[in-house]
Amino acid sequence: MVILGGGLTGISAAMHLREPWLLLEKNDRLGGHARTDERDGYWFDKTGHWLHLRDPYTKQLIGDLLGDQMVRVERKARIFSNGALTRFPFQANLFGLPPDVANECLLGFIKSWHHGQTAGFPPPANFEEYIHQKFGAGIARHFMIPYNHKLWGVHPREITAAWCTRFVPIPSLEDVVKGAVGASPPELGYNISFLYPRQGGIETMTRALIGAIDTRHGEIRTGTSPDVIDVEKREIEIGGERIPYRAVVMTIPLPELLKRTRGLPPEVERAATQLRCTPVRYLNVGTRRPPPADFHWIYVPEEKYPFYRVGIYSNALPAMAPRGLGSLYVELSDRGPTPTGAARDALVRDVAAGLTAAGALQSPDDLLFADLHELTYAYVVFDDHYYPATETIRAWLESHDIHPRGRYGTWTYNSMEDCILAGREVAQSIDAKLAAEKAS
Repeated sequence: MVILGGGLTGISAAMHLREPWLLLEKNDRLGGHARTDERDGYWFDKTGHWLHLRDPYTKQLIGDLLGDQMVRVERKARIFSNGALTRFPFQANLFGLPPDVANECLLGFIKSWHHGQTAGFPPPANFEEYIHQKFGAGIARHFMIPYNHKLWGVHPREITAAWCTRFVPIPSLEDVVKGAVGASPPELGYNISFLYPRQGGIETMTRALIGAIDTRHGEIRTGTSPDVIDVEKREIEIGGERIPYRAVVMTIPLPELLKRTRGLPPEVERAATQLRCTPVRYLNVGTRRPPPADFHWIYVPEEKYPFYRVGIYSNALPAMAPRGLGSLYVELSDRGPTPTGAARDALVRDVAAGLTAAGALQSPDDLLFADLHELTYAYVVFDDHYYPATETIRAWLESHDIHPRGRYGTWTYNSMEDCILAGREVAQSIDAKLAAEKAS
C-alpha cells in the first residue's frame, strides 16, 4: 500500500490503515498546507487554518489527542468596504454601510426574494447568476461579485453554482432586514466558532495526528516524490527504485499525479488539460505594536486594496506573536509574476496603507516585516469542464486501484475535517477490499 502525499488526508490514511503501507512526502516534514512556520517569535500558518468540526468522530479524535490544548474561539469576522467594518456575512449585516449602499443592497435583496417567491428562477447557469438570484443586484455589485473575483482569480460567471451550497450563507428576509437596521441577527455560516491550538499554530494539531500513526504498520519517507507511476506494472518509480503496489492512496495534486502517470488514455489526457486551479500569494506580517482591531479575519471586496482577506492570528491566540505584538496573514489579489525589488517594496507599502485603513495596523510604520509566500495549488476552479473532467479522471484511476482523496487529490474545495475523514474512509475501504480478497 502506497500513500502519495503527507498532508492531513495522507496522515489520516496512515493512522487508519491496517494493511502495511509506505507514505511518500516531497517536503521535509508532514502536514501539507496544515503546517506552521516561526520567525523571531511570530507564528504563521499557510494563511488561515481555523478548525471547524461537525462530525462526532473528528470531535472525539481531536479531543482525545489534544485535550485542552485546543481552544474554542467564537468567530469575529468582518467585511471591510466603503470605509466601514461590518459584520459577516455581508448579505445579512448591511447596517453600518453608507445609507445609499445599504438601501441599494436591501431593496435589491427584497426584489430578488419576492421574484423567487412568486415567479421563481430558472436554475442558475453560473455562480454570477446564482448570486443575483439569491442576493439581488446591490449585494452582488458591492460585495459578492468583486470579492469572489478577487478570491478565485476568475469572474464568477466562469464558475458553476454547484460548489457553493455549503459555504455561502443564505439569510432569510427577516435576517436581512434585521441586519440592515442594526438589530443583530444571529451569526450565520458553517464557521461561527472554531478550534485552534493554544500554542504553535495549526501544526500542533498536525503533529498530534502524526504522533497517533503506528509506524509498526508502515514507513514514512520525507523528501521523496514519485518520478513515474506505471499502472500496467503497478509500480511507482523513485530515483531508480521501483516500488510495487496493491493500491495507492493519492493525495498529491491531481495534475502532479497525471503528468507522472504512464499510459493515460486519450480521454483522461484531455480531461487533465481541463483542470484549473488558482494559486494564492500571501504575506506573513509581523507588527511592532498590537493590532488595534479585535477581528480574527476580514473580507475585502474593493479592487483598490491589493488583498481580499486578512487574518490576525494573535487575536485568536495571543501566543502566535511576541507579547503585546501581532502576527497577520494577508492574502493578495495579484496572480501575475512574483514581484521583486522595487515592485515588491511598493506592494508592501500598499498593503501597509490598506491594513491601516482597515484598522489592522495603527500606522503603516507598525509593519515590522512582510514575508512573501505562494501556494501553487490553492483554489480549484469549478468551471463548466470541472465535473465531466474530474469524473472521467477519477473513474480511470479507481479502475487501476489508485484512490484520489483530499482537497487536491479529489480536486475540490473542502475543510481540514473533510481531509481527516477522507483518509479514514479510504483506509477502511481498502482494508475491507483486501480482507475480502484474502477470504475468497
